[in-house]
Formats: sequence, structure tokens, C-alpha cells
Amino acid sequence: MYMNHIRTAIITLITLLLLPLTGHAQEGRTSYDFMNITPSAHAYALGGNNISIIEEDITLIENNPALLGPEMHLKWGINYMMYVAGIHFAGTTFGVATSDRSAFAAGIQYYGYGSMPLTDETGQVLGKFSPQDIQIQCTYAHDIVEGLRGGAKVKFVYSNYEQYTGMALAVDLGLNYYNAEHEYSLSLVGRNLGGQLKRFANSYGNLPMDLQFGYSQVVKDTPIRISITAHDLWRWKIPYPTTSNNGNSIVTNDKFFEHFFRHLIFGAEYLFSENFYIGLGYNYKAASDMRTDNRNILSGFSIGAGLKVKMFAIDVAVAGHHPGATTLMLNLSTSLNEFAR
Repeated sequence: MYMNHIRTAIITLITLLLLPLTGHAQEGRTSYDFMNITPSAHAYALGGNNISIIEEDITLIENNPALLGPEMHLKWGINYMMYVAGIHFAGTTFGVATSDRSAFAAGIQYYGYGSMPLTDETGQVLGKFSPQDIQIQCTYAHDIVEGLRGGAKVKFVYSNYEQYTGMALAVDLGLNYYNAEHEYSLSLVGRNLGGQLKRFANSYGNLPMDLQFGYSQVVKDTPIRISITAHDLWRWKIPYPTTSNNGNSIVTNDKFFEHFFRHLIFGAEYLFSENFYIGLGYNYKAASDMRTDNRNILSGFSIGAGLKVKMFAIDVAVAGHHPGATTLMLNLSTSLNEFAR
């Protein structure tokens, strides 16, 4: 039996490691970039993404399906995000244990972009429309051997932009290794593997495929946990335009350390107790993408906290990547098991 579990883990790992070989097809722009936005306030506080922290938080499985487990039996989470320019995201996830080594979860996410003017090719306003995306997902995870867990998530996406509609099917694959004695966690995740089922116009768009590696560690004899999440590992260069030294032209920043740090997200938490934490994150890519002559010094930083009171837990995170906009995310979760006691 254990050999079968080990074989499954090896096959999953090989699949994930082969992702960089297929990533070159995605050098251009992708469709469905909203799939990169985490619904977890805990992860959002740690720089916008985290795939390796070990908590009984059902929203964290949205970043890594291998973080789901039987310990999340009857866990229910609700998420809400107030994004920029009147954009609002919301969703819910519910998990159940299917055995003492496996679990299943289902959820839905809604992305609403507010009301926009509808114009023709000459710019004449014809009315208004409200674009939206909906994502329905199912997740399954299984303990392969002690400390090692694998998970998979299937996501169906429906998009409606006025008269245009699109549909896509994607899969996330994840592995997590957790060492309880030394309190560290390692994760490997392949996200958004799939494609469009129904295209918007004349061509099919790429999904925002990603290969990520995460590391979290509780510093010995302290209540501090640090995390590093590496993303876009299927490619080395993540170029972005910036102004030249004289400010008269746009150039592509192609320096080694610029590419290196644009792959990394840093997070740190102070764990006051099992029921309360404060987290801080820094995302260099978000900071450099939002870089302007009058840039906000807080760009790339995020902060959040979580509190559990009896059977309820609330998490909140705030980020100000752009000088003119602040994003706010809220999570509310509970365990239905608590109500039966």
C-alpha cells in the first residue's frame, strides 16, 4: 500500500517538474488573470500568496490543494475582497473528511467588476454593462505517507463580458511536506493547468499557468514564522517596462537581481497564540509593477491579522499597492462541529 502511495507522489512530482517545459507557450498575455488573486486573507497578508503555512484554515486550500486534510472536517469559510475601482470579490468553501487520511472540499468564487460604459467603435455610449467571472471548484487531498500530503483541485470558470462569454477548465496539483518536530513546511504547486472550453472571440487564450515553491519555518524558540514563496518558476525572466534614466523613453528592465526578486514573496508572522496572529508581507513584483515617479513607499507591502473566538475565526488583510487605491480582504470561518458540542 505504501509503495502505491509513494508511486502516486512521484508521478505527481514529475508532472509538476515538467511544467517548465510547457510554460514557454505562455510568454504572451493570458486570459483569466483573476485566478491569480487569492481569496485567503491570511495568505494576502503575507504578500498576496502563500502555499506552505500549516493552519486549520479552509481558505488556504485555494492556494495549495495539498493543505486540505481531514482536520478540516466540516470547516466552512466565507471570503470577501474590496478591490480597486469598485471591484468586489466574494466566495465560500466547505470541507469534509472522507477518511482519516483524506478530505474533500467544494466552493465557488465570484468576481464582479462593477458597472462600465458600453460604447461602439466610435466611442458613442450605448449603455452600461457589468462584466463578471464565476469559478466553481472541487478539491481532494490525501495523506501519502506520514508528513507528505498530495492534493488536486478542478476548477470550472465562466466569464461574461457583455455579449462575450468564455468557459475554461483548469487543474491545480500540489504537494506539501510538513515536519512537526522542527516546525517547517515545504510545498510545490502547479496552478491553472488547462485551457479554454469556449473562447471569447476568434482565438483561444492561455490560462495563467504557474509553478510555485513555498517554504515556511517557525524560528526556533520564538513565536515567529517566516515564509518564502517562489512563483513563475517555469521562466526566469519576468520583464517589465520602466522609464530610462533621462525619463524620456520606456525601456525594459533586464537586470539579474530584478528578475530574481520578482520571483519571490516574503512573509513573516508573530504568533501570539493558537488564536491570534499578526502577519506582514512584501511582494517585490507587485511593488515594481506599480512603480511610478511618485511611487507609494507602501507598494508591495501587505499586513493582516487573525483572531479566533470560540467557534468563529476572522482574518483581515490590507494592501496599498497603488497610491490611489487600497485593497481590503476579509475572511470568516467556522467549524460546524463546534455547534454540535
